[in-house]
Amino acid sequence: MGQTPEQNNLKSMALAQVARQAELLRGIARELHANPETGLNEHRSAALLADTLERRGFTVQRGIAGMATAFRAEHGTSGPVIALLAEMDALPELGHACGHNIIAAAALGGALALRQTLPPDAARIVVLGTPAEEQGIGKVDLIRHGFFRDIDFAMMVHPSARRKVTKLYLGLAKVRFTFSGKAAHAAAYPEEGINALDGVIQTFNAINALRQQFRQDVRVHGTITDGGIAPNIIPARASCYFYVRAEDLAMLHEVKERVIACAQGGALASGCTLSIEEEPRVMAPFLVNEPFADLYTAQLHLLGLVEAESPSDRGRGSSDIGNVSQIVPTIHPHVPIGDGIHIHTPDFAAAAGSEQGGEAVLEGARAMALTAIDLALFPELREAIKNSRKPN
Repeated sequence: MGQTPEQNNLKSMALAQVARQAELLRGIARELHANPETGLNEHRSAALLADTLERRGFTVQRGIAGMATAFRAEHGTSGPVIALLAEMDALPELGHACGHNIIAAAALGGALALRQTLPPDAARIVVLGTPAEEQGIGKVDLIRHGFFRDIDFAMMVHPSARRKVTKLYLGLAKVRFTFSGKAAHAAAYPEEGINALDGVIQTFNAINALRQQFRQDVRVHGTITDGGIAPNIIPARASCYFYVRAEDLAMLHEVKERVIACAQGGALASGCTLSIEEEPRVMAPFLVNEPFADLYTAQLHLLGLVEAESPSDRGRGSSDIGNVSQIVPTIHPHVPIGDGIHIHTPDFAAAAGSEQGGEAVLEGARAMALTAIDLALFPELREAIKNSRKPN
């Protein structure tokens, strides 16, 4: 589809706005990077983002969905509701080793450009401050409290080693097991004890035996969180914590139930009682919306940017963006910040605060703003994107 004069004019204006505010956006990314805050503790980060949006004409609701650091900023009177998602939490010790400072600054930049470019009746532009992505909390709770109910389209960018429009994510369920036995002296009176750690070890062994029958996309990984007090005391209590991942919800729940059965078998074999604690927030797999992804790709072409040639299912983790994608047409493109680096490492944290990290902010702001302009202008595009959704 060729660009219309109106498109060209609005897109030129949006790009000029991003260029005009480039130092502001880079500065916000640096400020967030220098002051990392973990999930649900992003008080300074949320205030910086919300205050900046409010000063530039957005109406801001703070402390939404029961989270002090979640916010919704909005501008516009009618038209499609387009949400730009601003993750802001950092990792313990590693800081912004997932680059959420870049995500937040890019969302801010795209929204500010659209605020100065689109007429108020062309679209309602929403910035959602989504805390605690690393714990899988923010977007799940925003959905539960209805803050995505009126959203028509959602987008965000994520820093990466490669420029990639579509990256797949696995669903994730979390479950904790606590085994209770009976303490005894391990040498003098072992027959008096019931070893809770044996229950944990049997659980790991049973899960390991299952792996041969797991589908290729399935991942199960766990850790022992309590293994006892001392070698000469039979543990009366032991516990473990597992993540279960799969690329569709049906398989995710099936594997989770099999993992629970392994723990139940471990309890039976060791003579322990078992307590099971399932995390109520399940992260859904990411649902790809191809027409929406194609629309973003078209903006990369306009910007003269080339997508990397790499598989979309390479190096899959999980994120609560998957939950958004199940209910709203969503894109989650990756913007490059450095070759050969991987998330959740010190190298990635350094790159997120680098000059290239600042360029990634501007790329994301530009591409999302251009994408939103096309969504605002063309009802047929919006209809095609909405009609392509097939939740799993």
